[in-house]
Formats: sequence, structure tokens, C-alpha cells
Amino acid sequence: MIQVIKSNEHHKSETDWLSTYYHFSFADYFDPNKMNYGPLRVFNDDTIQPSTGFDFHQHQDMEIITYVTDGQLEHQDSRGNKGVINPGEIQVMTAGSGIMHSEFNHSKEKPVKLLQMWVVPDKKGLEPSWQQKKYSKEQRTNKLLQVVSPLASKTNDTLTIHQNTSFYVSNLLPGVEVSYEIKPERKAYVFVIDGQVKINDIDIKTRDVAKVEKENRLVIKSNQQTELLLVDLPEKYAVKN
Repeated sequence: MIQVIKSNEHHKSETDWLSTYYHFSFADYFDPNKMNYGPLRVFNDDTIQPSTGFDFHQHQDMEIITYVTDGQLEHQDSRGNKGVINPGEIQVMTAGSGIMHSEFNHSKEKPVKLLQMWVVPDKKGLEPSWQQKKYSKEQRTNKLLQVVSPLASKTNDTLTIHQNTSFYVSNLLPGVEVSYEIKPERKAYVFVIDGQVKINDIDIKTRDVAKVEKENRLVIKSNQQTELLLVDLPEKYAVKN
């Protein structure tokens, strides 16, 4: 079963410095029917204006994945980590027992566009940590490139989170077809960052989402050059204290 969430069905929040689309309930937006998708608790599609951003604030017991698609995002946290995330780079922060951080547009001239996703960890009170890795456009061209994996199945090429969840990114050229096998008791969340594809012959366009359940295989074919992100999730999950 594939359920398509159209781009205009996401909740939009607009201020003078931040434009964001909330896929799930977040901040002052609450919809009891949009709380999460498995352990995927937050999916925010943000555009931050130049020289602005989120001042220091606290997170706890959450795996926070940030993917910059355009511009530069500057990160600082209370553990002494500091860095700039460029397009194609992934940052993973384990908030664990508690961490303060800030996120600002590093540019004084250009907006920064990013996806920020929160995943519920498999255990509370973890040691906070921070990871960052760059992936080139060539690495993800015409394939689904795994960029985040569960800690238990870490490879040298991925960042890791404390949950049985994986993230893939892709840049598909026009007419290219890729497939993805979904294991039993797993589901997927596919977001088209930009472009247009058919997923099992269903049209998915820019900012649309495909929520996939009880499908063994996805066949993704691009109608034009397309950037997308796929999250592979367990149907059921538990959190240990």
C-alpha cells in the first residue's frame, strides 16, 4: 500500500526569517493524526534566511538527522562541537541525556535549505554525540545511497543512529529506474526533494511523500532529474529506559 501525501497537505509555518513545512505535529502545530510514522517523529522542510537561525536550545532523547540541500548551516553545541554543513552533507546528533545546540545560516547573502528529521532512539539517557559526513552528488547519482544506518549494522560509509532505521539519498537522472526491497515488518517514507518520479507506477512530485506499507519492493523511475530521500523504518519499535 502506498499513500501519497501531496505537497500542499504539509502544514506550512512562515515567519520573517523561517519558512518551514511540518510533516508531523511540531512546535505550535498539533494534529493528533500526524504525530509520527513509526519511530520517525519529526520531518521538517526548512528554509532559513541569511544570518538568522535557531539560538541555543535543548534536546533530549532524540536522534536528530540534518540534511542540507542548498546553502550552509552552522552548528554549535554544548559539547564543544562546531561545524558548517554544506549541500550533500549529513549531520547526526544524539541528544541522549541532554544537549544544547544552535543552528544558523552561515551565509549573509543566501538562504539555506535543509531537512531535519527526528527519530525516537531505542534507549533513553544515551551519551550525547555528534557526527557529520559529506557525500558527493556523484555518489548518490542513479542509486539509493545509504547515509545513515542503525548502530548495530554500521558500515564505514554511513553515520549511525540508535534505532533500527536507515536513511538513503538519491539523485536520479531522467528516465533512470532503481528498485528497493522492503523486508517484512518494515515500511518506508519517501520524500521527493525536487523533481518527479513514479513509485510502483504512482506519480510523486516535488515535496510529495509516499508512505509505504506492506510492499515487498519499490520500483522508482524518474520522469526528470530528481533528488529524493528514503527512510526505511520498523513497523514496531520499543524504547528502553
